[in-house]
Amino acid sequence: MNRAPTRQLERELLDSGHRLVAGMDEVGRGALAGPVSVGVCLVDATTGRLPRGLRDSKLLTAPAREALCEPVRRWSVGSAVGHAGPDEIDALGIIAALRLAGTRALATLAGQGLLPDVVVLDGIHDWLTPPDDLFGGLDPDLPVLVPPVRTQVKGDLRCAVIAGASVLAKCERDGMMVGLAEQHPAYGWEANKGYSAPGHLAALRELGPTELHRRSWRLPTAQDPAPEAAVPQAAVPEATPVPVPAGAAAARPGA
Repeated sequence: MNRAPTRQLERELLDSGHRLVAGMDEVGRGALAGPVSVGVCLVDATTGRLPRGLRDSKLLTAPAREALCEPVRRWSVGSAVGHAGPDEIDALGIIAALRLAGTRALATLAGQGLLPDVVVLDGIHDWLTPPDDLFGGLDPDLPVLVPPVRTQVKGDLRCAVIAGASVLAKCERDGMMVGLAEQHPAYGWEANKGYSAPGHLAALRELGPTELHRRSWRLPTAQDPAPEAAVPQAAVPEATPVPVPAGAAAARPGA
């Protein structure tokens, strides 16, 4: 399916009394190296027709995504991308790191005087709302800016504001990985963006991990008898897609 997303959900939320509606999407959750990144876009009652060609970022070529970034920024009331680094993923776990990246994106909008009334997340799992025991532990210097959250199955395919967020997050993270590839050229990040491509796995087995790899995950080593994808060593406390062990279907590249 490659139909354009619609603005139906956004309009329903705006008609119900919300002044600013945010769409949010993440990229990099299944990568072995680099940050996890979260994009956010805001729309209101005055927002016009969605940019021509807007789709979920995974359905677009890299040139098409790049060409959409500026139209998406102009179309939205506000937009931002937040990141959590591999050290934070190792320290906090992937769900709390997603929450940290999303909260950083919201903090950027707050600095522009933009506070959404509701955030729509792609999927079925609300990883943005902090549980009470982690509420103050993500980043002591970051304001708590999490509004009510609504989840939407296949939101990046169906909902225009989430699709816009997915494009901005994907392009910004991809650009970061291309830049980081210059520091560690053997791992091929300019092409694989830190995901478990064969060349990346081969470099890990030969050279070991860098400081930009997620070291809490079981990464391939020279002792591995056969290529395999990496998985986190510790169980993730909340249900979420993660890279899978050998013999199972590989994570979709670029998700």
